[in-house]
Amino acid sequence: MRLVYNAFAGRFADSPRALYEELVRRGGDHEHVWLADPKHVDAFPEGVQTAILDSPEGIAALEACDALIANTHTEVEWEKKPGAVYLQTWHGTPLKRIHWDVLWAPEGRLERLQRDVDRWDLLVSPNAASTPLLRGAFRYEGEVLETGYPRNDVLSGPDKDAIRARVRERLGIAEGTRAVLYAPTWRDDVVFAGGDEPLELDLDVERMAAELGDDHCLLLRLHYMLTGRLKAFGSDAIKDVSFYPDISELYLAADVLMTDYSSTMFDFAVTAKPELFFVPDLETYRDTTRGFYFDFEPVAPGPLLADTDGVIAALRDLPAVTAQNADRYATFRERFAHLEDGHATERVLDRLLRTQGDRPA
Repeated sequence: MRLVYNAFAGRFADSPRALYEELVRRGGDHEHVWLADPKHVDAFPEGVQTAILDSPEGIAALEACDALIANTHTEVEWEKKPGAVYLQTWHGTPLKRIHWDVLWAPEGRLERLQRDVDRWDLLVSPNAASTPLLRGAFRYEGEVLETGYPRNDVLSGPDKDAIRARVRERLGIAEGTRAVLYAPTWRDDVVFAGGDEPLELDLDVERMAAELGDDHCLLLRLHYMLTGRLKAFGSDAIKDVSFYPDISELYLAADVLMTDYSSTMFDFAVTAKPELFFVPDLETYRDTTRGFYFDFEPVAPGPLLADTDGVIAALRDLPAVTAQNADRYATFRERFAHLEDGHATERVLDRLLRTQGDRPA
């Protein structure tokens, strides 16, 4: 079988990576091609076959494949061959509104993306709460695999401690240092305004590094649409990990997650490690920029913080903050991580291979 993979428009990451690695482990007569972004192609492991996403080679691979596995829209013009299977894993439990449910989008964007949705044959849902939201937002009537996310299997897998140690060594995080992963989502008005100038963060990360001291390290992870737009910081305690191939490994390396409205909150909950929420624009984002599917404040598994002072205070008193939010965290995990048992990859692959086998040759 000829398989093509597309993760975050050209990275070696996420659920497509988990499915690819399991297929390789199982063996079989398969050909694998990854669609790559030139900015990330060097991060692919040696021996992995790649084709630039929007190149003639990439489009040819798409049009010849028996199965496409993607975690986002495949935004190139291509013709899906008869009998091919398009497995869409998507890339997050939705808190913020997506696709047809957003409050605003550039003219023609959703219609263009819908051409990709109309090619999907299978859609992965990470939990029961997400299934109706994904169906409605994408106007998708095909089969949904409510399995959990393959990308999260590693978070409860037997190698999680070894991966944590390896990644921390690679990033230069000393033993005993608390690693804070800051992974905010994107803002529609920023991305669609264009440009590539450095982003101004509302969070004063340099002040955080100075006040928290040498036993803290801040890992900055921008959304994939914004990678490359962080300015350089003059502190070894601040590390831009936006180009790191797979955020799942950063979850394992980190001791606490700080985010805003990103779906990272749902995946990180599998680790049961603390979460903080830096949300200075909560009302604007909820009411104007994007909108939410549910009331975030009573559901969030950690404190909602409006400024850098609040973030520093929460990190200085993290055990107490964690204890104060323990009940909400447990409820959050029951609702959104109930399928994350380390076996989602097996469930999705078994269904994909069965579906492909049912297709006419």
